Amino acid sequence: MADAIYDQIGVGYAETRRADPRIAMRVQAALGDAESVVNVGAGTGSYEPIDRDVVAVEPSPEMIAQRDPSAARAILGSAERLPLQDNVAEAAMAILSVHHWEDPERGVCEMRRVARRRIVMLTYDPDCVRSWWLRDYAPQIFIDDEQRFPPLGDLLDWLESGTVETVEVPSDCSDLFLGALWARPELVLAEEIRASMSGFARMRGEEEKVAVAMLRADLTSGKWDERYGHLREMPELDVGLRLLTAEADHGG
Repeated sequence: MADAIYDQIGVGYAETRRADPRIAMRVQAALGDAESVVNVGAGTGSYEPIDRDVVAVEPSPEMIAQRDPSAARAILGSAERLPLQDNVAEAAMAILSVHHWEDPERGVCEMRRVARRRIVMLTYDPDCVRSWWLRDYAPQIFIDDEQRFPPLGDLLDWLESGTVETVEVPSDCSDLFLGALWARPELVLAEEIRASMSGFARMRGEEEKVAVAMLRADLTSGKWDERYGHLREMPELDVGLRLLTAEADHGG
C-alpha cells in the first residue's frame, strides 16, 4: 500500500502546510491552460487549482478529513492504482507526494494514463537535500530522503520527456515544509510544526529529542548564527525543490 505516514501526522497538517502563493504561481503556470486536473496524493488540497475542474486522489482518510469544504471532492486511492478512467483529465499533478508512493514508476505511469495533455510534478532533487544545515542535527532525515526521493533522471525517464525548473523557496514561505525553514531554525523547535513533517515523523522519539536539544542549545549560544546566520539575510534559496513538466502525448 502507499505510504501511510500521513494517517499518523495528518492532525493539524492543514494549519502548518498552507500553500505559498509564489510557489502556487509556478505550479499554475506549469499547468498551462488545462481546464481539468487530477491531483495525485492531494492531501489537504494545497496548490490545487480553484479555477479548474479538479479530481483529487488521496490515500489517507486523515488528510481527506482536513480538506476545506470548498475544495474538490477527494477520492480515496493510491498513485499506483488511480481509480479513474484513461484520459479523464487534461493534466495530472503531484505536489511533494512522489516520495510517499510505494512504486513511483508505476505512479508516474498512472499519471500518464489519466492525463491527456500534461503532467506536473513538484519534488526534491535528492542530490541537493544532503547539503543544508539541518543535517548537522538530524542526519537520518537526509539519509532517508536520499533513498525515498526518486532521482530526477528516473522521473524524466518514466515521463519519457520533460523539463526541470528550479523553484527557489522564499525565506518567509507560508508552507512550512521542512525545506522552507532554511532561514528560520527557531520554527524547527516547535512541536506542532515538526508534527506535520514526515521526516521527523519517521525519527525515533529519543532521536528527535536529541536533535531538537542540540539545535536549541546552538541557537541559545549563538553557535548556529555564527555558522549559518548569513542565511537570515537572503530572500530566497535553492534547497532542491524542482518542478517537472511533461507532455502526456495522448492528443485531444
